[in-house]
Formats: sequence, structure tokens, C-alpha cells
Amino acid sequence: MNRVIKIGTRDSELALWQAKKVESELKKLGYQTQLVPVKSTGDLVLDKPLYEMGITGIFTKTLDVAMINKEVDIAVHSMKDVPTMLPEGIVQGAVLKRANSVDILLHKGDVDFLNPDKEAVVATGSLRRKAQWLNRFPKHTIVDLRGNVNTRMQKLEDNDWNGAIFASAGLDRIKKKPKNYINLDWMIPAPAQGAMVVVVNSDDSFAMDAVSMLNNYETEMATHIERQFLRTLEGGCTAPIGALATYNDHDDTINFKGVLFSLDGKEKFEVNKVAPIEEWKKLGFFAAKEILENGGSMLMEKLREQLKK
Repeated sequence: MNRVIKIGTRDSELALWQAKKVESELKKLGYQTQLVPVKSTGDLVLDKPLYEMGITGIFTKTLDVAMINKEVDIAVHSMKDVPTMLPEGIVQGAVLKRANSVDILLHKGDVDFLNPDKEAVVATGSLRRKAQWLNRFPKHTIVDLRGNVNTRMQKLEDNDWNGAIFASAGLDRIKKKPKNYINLDWMIPAPAQGAMVVVVNSDDSFAMDAVSMLNNYETEMATHIERQFLRTLEGGCTAPIGALATYNDHDDTINFKGVLFSLDGKEKFEVNKVAPIEEWKKLGFFAAKEILENGGSMLMEKLREQLKK
């Protein structure tokens, strides 16, 4: 184990926390490691919504290049940011045990605005969150919110918005969750939200063997289903698509819920499935096909046109 495994990561506080978590787990197994932080395009360009920036892999592209150039051996990502098709030569090495997958609303103490008949301003950079929020609160206005966790929290503080939507897992990990928040348990999360993935160069058997020991099978299974649903719908990371798969150990079944929305939240396609564990590898595919065949294909076509502009 003389070789040092170089761990590529974005340099935001949350990304570094995730990379250090992987580093800590590898060190427990006896491996030597080195963190290699880089800035991604998604971190550097903060004045454009994500869907205007070429979308797929905006937070992973820089690390992909570093891996292909052998500058790093592995890279750690929030799995929801990772395109469903990895670049040639890069493979999924491990999915760590999932944290909380719920979205939360940060607010300023007054929640009277949480009424479908009231006007309010809520911030998010996610088309999925925006669509689901407008579906529930059609009179609200959504403003774009970009930047790392600390930047976004400061923007909420500095503006006269009523609230802003965050992933619970990110705030939990860096211990930044404030007292004024509400769990949005009605909002379907992004596919793989709350999960961390480690990717590896496909020809690096040493790093692959090391990383594979960190894999959590239950999380790997759930995120496979959710990302297969996303890929079958042909939605990019920022399309208004939500998916959540959960394993029930008492009867060896999987519960799956998937949603597809129009950008304004007015159109909604939903699928709910309970399947035996043996069917997990194709569950996301069949759930997405059901949506597509029931009218979702027309909405996906419209979304592709809108997101091109």
C-alpha cells in the first residue's frame, strides 16, 4: 500500500467535507491519500442559471479532465451532480451510505407566506425545485440562487426573499442548518440526492479495489434506480425530474416515486411503484417508460426546446 491515492474534489466547503470523508475511510483501511482540490466551471460562473451553461457535468467536467490526464486517481462528487453517462475511461467505484435526501426551506421566522393564495418570493437555482414549488404555490415568484452553500445562505440573509430551498444533507454535513427551516417532505428529491459517489479511472485496479470497500449496496441500488429513471426520460441534471427509491427490509420490496414537471409547474406526470427486490435493475426504466407513454414524451420534447434557448 505504498502508493498514494490522489483524491480530486471541488474546493467548496461541502465538497471538501465529502472528499475528507472518503479520505478518512480509506485511511482506516490502511491506504495513503492526498487531496487535490480544483475549481469547477459551476463554481466559477455564478451569474448564469445552470441550465444556460451546457448543463451536463457542469460540476464534474474539470475533475473528469484531471482524472483522464491522471492528475488524480479518484474523484468525489455529490451524486446528484453527476451525469448519468460517465465519460469514457471513468467508472463508478463506490456509492457511500446515503444521508438525508429531503429538501428543506430556510426562512426568516415568518411562514405566513406558505399559502397557495399568497404572494411570496422563494429562491432556488434548481428547475426541479422551482417546478414543484410553483405546482404547489402558483402565486409565488421564484428567483435564481447560485453559489456554494455559504454564499447562498448569505444571499438569503441579504435579500428580502421569504425563503430559499436547500438540500438537507449538505447543510447537515457542514453543520450549517439554521433553526428556521421546514422539511419539504412533499417535494420529490433529485435522483441520488443525499448520496456521495466516488469515480475511478477504469484502468486503475489498485484504486478500484480500495474504493470498492466503501460501497453501500442499498444506496447503490436506490441511486441506480433513480438515475436510470432520469436517463430513460433523457433529462439532464437540471431538468424538472424528481425520483426516490427506498428499500423495505421487512418484505424485501422497493418503493419508487418519480415525477416529471413542466418548467412552470402546471403540468405534472407521476409514477408510483412497489416492486420485489429482484426487479431493481430495471425498475427505473419501466417507471420512466410509463410516464413517457402516458404523455410525458411530449413534455420532454417541449422541455428540450425550452432549455436550448
